[in-house]
Amino acid sequence: MTAPHDRRSPAPIGGTEEPSSEHGMSRRQLLRHAGWFGGAVVLTVAGGEVMSQVAGSRDATAGAAAAPSGALRFVQVSDSHIGFQGPANTDVVGSFAQAIEQVNGLGFRPDFVMHSGDLTHLSTAGQFDQVRQMTAGLRTDRVFTVPGEHDSIGDAGRAYRQVFGKGTLGDGWYSFDTHGVHFLALVNTLHLEKLGHLGTEQIDFVRKDLAGLPSDTPVVVFSHIPLFAMYPKWGWSTDDALKVIALLRRFSSVTCLNGHVHQLFTKTEGNITFHSATTTAYPLPKPGRAPAPTPQVVPARRLKDALGIRTVGYRRGDQRLAVKDERLA
Repeated sequence: MTAPHDRRSPAPIGGTEEPSSEHGMSRRQLLRHAGWFGGAVVLTVAGGEVMSQVAGSRDATAGAAAAPSGALRFVQVSDSHIGFQGPANTDVVGSFAQAIEQVNGLGFRPDFVMHSGDLTHLSTAGQFDQVRQMTAGLRTDRVFTVPGEHDSIGDAGRAYRQVFGKGTLGDGWYSFDTHGVHFLALVNTLHLEKLGHLGTEQIDFVRKDLAGLPSDTPVVVFSHIPLFAMYPKWGWSTDDALKVIALLRRFSSVTCLNGHVHQLFTKTEGNITFHSATTTAYPLPKPGRAPAPTPQVVPARRLKDALGIRTVGYRRGDQRLAVKDERLA
């Protein structure tokens, strides 16, 4: 990972909706907002707006040409699970390589690429090195990462940090600024009971990191596990996220981007918009559609067709998103 620049270095240190169920959002809400697709999500930040498309779509290509001069453009990939072996995807290396080719064929050079966790499946040194070598082929100035729970098996994330955590703080968190946007990269996968967990030290870092920022600064937050209660029954939430959300409320434009759930999902709460990214490895079931979030097998000839686009328009101060989902196939 290229070291974040302009990183702040403080001292150590969830319109009208139906009621939510006891597990977070109701199943009807989830099905209305969610759908699993594959691909890399391209985020463009310009003039206080955050817009997303899936890499390789016609909208993304058009957006590359139409982006205003000086706009920030970056790519999010997630959940490559290098080392996974199973019928849901017998070649996760190949599908991750295709995702990298897709990013490199966008028609513009992203300012950076963020991998939002579960780079590996079993946290081995060989798997981390393979991801490092593969992401080195991305045509971008910088590659950032946050760890997933599969990146800290048996060692509290030490192997991950040795390869991808240089220059970060604590368990691997950090922040940086570019193009007038402030970015936070958080770690919520190391102290898991059932839900994601940030911890007091990291929340103190966020508090001090945000303290000097004007409230009109656009803020983007990366984490692996969602910072909202997407489906706590499956662990798709973070138990102390509300403490960070409270710190973000004063900003007029906040976008939180996560992986983990292997499907596209968007939710807006006031000034904060949450986007869950899809995977380059294998789909997981929609919440409540299976007993557990286990890898889903689709016909081999259709795995690469299980791709789609989500275009999202977000304007600072708006409370609603303009969302359109389509399968690439």
